[in-house]
Amino acid sequence: MRLLRHITALFAGMLLAGSVMAAEANYGYQEHVENPGIFAMVGDLIIARPIGAAITAVGAAAFVVSLPFTALAGNTAEAGQELVVRPGRETFMRCLGCTKAGYGRKQRDENL
Repeated sequence: MRLLRHITALFAGMLLAGSVMAAEANYGYQEHVENPGIFAMVGDLIIARPIGAAITAVGAAAFVVSLPFTALAGNTAEAGQELVVRPGRETFMRCLGCTKAGYGRKQRDENL
């Protein structure tokens, strides 16, 4: 019974996090600088980043399992992009508390 509750909570978290990530359409550089507050940063650190890391790990496992089928179908790149790269980008390439993936103005200006 305990295992069932844990699995249900895990799937609910993955569904909620997936809907937030799916709503994000812009994956390039940010056009404006976000100034997230402390609550956005703490929420991102405690809730969103661990869920995003879990979704990335589950997506990577799903990609490995589906690899023979996607290789035969010829869409390995698309499967890898959607299952691994997109969730990883949302998890690891975002400033703490920001809502858009990509680098902010500060990092972009340093690279120019």
